[in-house]
Amino acid sequence: NKELAIKNAEKYAAEYAAAEKEAIDNRRKAKAAGGFYVPAEPKVALVIRIRGIIGVSPKAKKVMQLFRLRQIHNATFVRLNEATIRMLRLIEPYVTYGIPTRATIEKLIYKRGFGKINKQRVPIAENSVIQEGLSKYGINCCADLVHEIVTVGPAFKEANNFLWPFKLSSPLGGFSRKTKLLHYLEGGEAGNRGEEINKLVKKML
Repeated sequence: NKELAIKNAEKYAAEYAAAEKEAIDNRRKAKAAGGFYVPAEPKVALVIRIRGIIGVSPKAKKVMQLFRLRQIHNATFVRLNEATIRMLRLIEPYVTYGIPTRATIEKLIYKRGFGKINKQRVPIAENSVIQEGLSKYGINCCADLVHEIVTVGPAFKEANNFLWPFKLSSPLGGFSRKTKLLHYLEGGEAGNRGEEINKLVKKML
């Protein structure tokens, strides 16, 4: 239903704008009071596999299978909690991850989004693909799907499993051979890069 999709998209836009305004207001209030504003803990990470299969420990291999990162340059969303953060630490040498912005989540779904319908990889070109896979969870269009991932909604697991792992391109200029294996904090590519993940995705879309 096109009207419902438009209505939902408008509703989400207002919700996102309100959340952004609240964050800015809180930051200003904290600054005026001489304190610091601590934003809410992020709920979702984007994980990109940057190394192939050679020399991967069995434990790390298992975690990457759990996260559906079977091939190099595959990317998936992961809900952040104590257990998944521990798992991410375990696979840090083989992946890079961080906190995606709403814009990054939207771009991935709109540009590289494929859904799983009857175990087949189907491009999300039409909202009907999303309806077929997720309408029983009240997710009927791209805006609904993005909202579920951004807010880590009640059907996050189903929405995330419906999304086929994103197949990204090697970043423009590639990863440097010398630094690829180092941790991001040591000038390498692997591990947690926080907000910087968004810049990397831009290069890989």
